[in-house]
Amino acid sequence: VQLQASGGGLVQAGGFLRLSCAASGRTFSSYVMGWFRQAPGKEREFVAVITQRGFSVRYADSVKGRFTISRDNVKNTVYLQMNSLKPEDTAVYYCAAGTSYSLGAGQYDYWGQGTQVTVSS
Repeated sequence: VQLQASGGGLVQAGGFLRLSCAASGRTFSSYVMGWFRQAPGKEREFVAVITQRGFSVRYADSVKGRFTISRDNVKNTVYLQMNSLKPEDTAVYYCAAGTSYSLGAGQYDYWGQGTQVTVSS
């Protein structure tokens, strides 16, 4: 499966963005989908994950209550709604597809190219 992330940009603190990740192929609904992010000089970290049908989701503590992951298996797209953005949310955001409901980046088989999110103070 090929993944294409979009929706990043520059926003002021307290603002919002919605990231999208469009997947090619007819097997999107068979994959667990995750969002990760990587800030300059830091390791890639888990942000959110959603199961194949969207029945279960999980978030990093740092984004819980502010970010929402969702998916549309008809449109082959996973979303990350990001509200109340903070400067520390600044990073390149990546979507990923895998077969395990996991918080570990190593468990994901396919990755999008990343989209830059910059939050100014």
